[in-house]
Amino acid sequence: MAYMAEGAEGLRSIPALLQRNVDRFGDKPAYREKEFGIWQTWSWKETQDEIQALALGLLNMGVNPGDHVAIIGRNRPYLYWSMVAAQMVGAVPVPLYADAVADEMEYILSHCGARFVIAADQEQVDKVIEVQEHLHQFEHMLYVDPRGMRKYDHRRLHEYSHVQAQGRAAYDELIMELNDRMAAIDYDTTCVMLYTSGTTGKPKGVVLSNRNIIESAKASAEFDNLTEKEEILAYLPMAWVGDFIFSVGQSFWCGFCVNCPESAETMLTDLREIAPSYYFAPPRVFEGQLTQIMIRMEDAGNFKQKMFHYFMEHARKVGPTLLDGGKVGLMDRLKYMMGEFTTYGPLKNALGFSKVRVGYTAGEAIGPEIFDFYRSMGINLKQLYGQTEATVFITVQPDGQVRSDTVGVPAPGVELRIEDDGEVYYRSPGVFVEYYNNPESTAGTKDAEGWVATGDAGFIEKSSGHLRIIDRAKDVGKMADGSLFAPKYVENKLKFYPNILEAVVMGNGKDRCTAFINIDLTAVGNWAERNNIAYASYQELAGHPQVLETIKGHVEEVNKSVAQDEMLNGCQVHRFIVLHKELDADDGEMTRTRKVKRTVVADKFADLVTALYDGSDKVYTETEVTYEDGRKGVIKANLDVRDAAVVAVPSKVAAE
Repeated sequence: MAYMAEGAEGLRSIPALLQRNVDRFGDKPAYREKEFGIWQTWSWKETQDEIQALALGLLNMGVNPGDHVAIIGRNRPYLYWSMVAAQMVGAVPVPLYADAVADEMEYILSHCGARFVIAADQEQVDKVIEVQEHLHQFEHMLYVDPRGMRKYDHRRLHEYSHVQAQGRAAYDELIMELNDRMAAIDYDTTCVMLYTSGTTGKPKGVVLSNRNIIESAKASAEFDNLTEKEEILAYLPMAWVGDFIFSVGQSFWCGFCVNCPESAETMLTDLREIAPSYYFAPPRVFEGQLTQIMIRMEDAGNFKQKMFHYFMEHARKVGPTLLDGGKVGLMDRLKYMMGEFTTYGPLKNALGFSKVRVGYTAGEAIGPEIFDFYRSMGINLKQLYGQTEATVFITVQPDGQVRSDTVGVPAPGVELRIEDDGEVYYRSPGVFVEYYNNPESTAGTKDAEGWVATGDAGFIEKSSGHLRIIDRAKDVGKMADGSLFAPKYVENKLKFYPNILEAVVMGNGKDRCTAFINIDLTAVGNWAERNNIAYASYQELAGHPQVLETIKGHVEEVNKSVAQDEMLNGCQVHRFIVLHKELDADDGEMTRTRKVKRTVVADKFADLVTALYDGSDKVYTETEVTYEDGRKGVIKANLDVRDAAVVAVPSKVAAE
């Protein structure tokens, strides 16, 4: 075929892989979606028909090569098809976060100059309409779900299925043009543009080529022996590079099936029904699932609780060794088999992990205790280290070399180096092309030889060749006594406790570390209900004396653990405040991928930071918040400042 040329196996684009999958897998499932409680399935042949019809419809609407097509909504086959259809006509798909507010969408739509928008439903359409007068390049918007759209002005609005129908009707007229467009795609043509989370400023548009996507998908699939038989659940934001490489790159390279849940609320139920063989989630998902497990155990009877803790203690002792094929005594094996029958098996089934062959977590560091918990049950959970700019993969963990304190060895085709200041650099076929319309940032991140600065501090272990990430380079510092300050290390330990949802540790340049803590409303609320403790709001529950004492106990347990690390024992938390509100992306305190914006938090709660260090017992504060409907309000609170016991360690251990 005209467009089957250079590149991995002669396949130089996602549309080319689609044609190969039709030829090779034809009637095998490519996509599933649960709607109204029923799973609907599309084969690779049916998927190609849907995508081609939309591509012809986009041609009919005047989409030109190089145009940016914004795609907004939750994970649905129609939106994945939209990205491939845009690629077919030579356009660039730009997925946006579905939970982004209108102002955030305005920035990205303006920055990329999107002429066309494909939105999932009325909610997303309304957000674009709210800002469309500021979008000078915007021309047309398609919507998938017609509910609530009947009375809208349809001069610039088009139903997705109608555009497909128009494309099918114009097949004879436009198919040659579509074939010509696909033939013009080469390995260096832009495949997708993904915006960074924007922890330190405005999001940047990361341009990724077909070479980036296909080479990364090929190498990573071969590394983990992925085949067309895998099943995955696509539930993470489509604007995140992790979802794109798993649900598009690897899916199209391997030919496996992508399953889309009915909604965020049914995700866990749908996960159990699909029972994926290949699973990916950021640490916050695994933390949330662990919280649910612990809540259920609190509600269980005395016998079940004792059995759970008994077998989990044994699993922590021998489970990871068994998973890696190590030697374990006969009695321990038999005991583990009993645990599998009574505890681990039912638990994995309840989580939807009963068939997971390969599981990954990435996005930020996962707490070692959380990581070890899942592996102890026989779940092959591994860590990878990556970035949008790397097309995900920088390091991965080979089977048999999985550890909680490292992120593995360089992924296939990746070169690593550590600068004198400890910053990690990499070079690979996945290195991004550029930041869109931002040559200064591109030059500041990627040098002329293709080396990319990660912004993370770490080191490579001489004995194993594994990379160990300490923290974000900009967040790593020194305490007043010269000892190392690395907040993420402590925060991850705190978040192991189901009662703690988020933690922000401070202390750079100070004589001691302090912390802001968010309670997990689900876990703590469950505790309150079991103990007949009434509360009217998050703020009221977060300030309850028993809650504060419980959190204090967690902080002190973490301090004992941190004290055992010679390099980081200066990072024990001396004082903390349980915040009166959850850190929220809508309030600018977190990114859409739930990464804390440390500078924003420190500035916004400057009065609380002062109280943590000036010896205050209480502090009054007022904080502006954004409600779900977009209205602004103010929360007023009198907060307790609590002290936590620390373990004495020799001075300047880390500096020596």
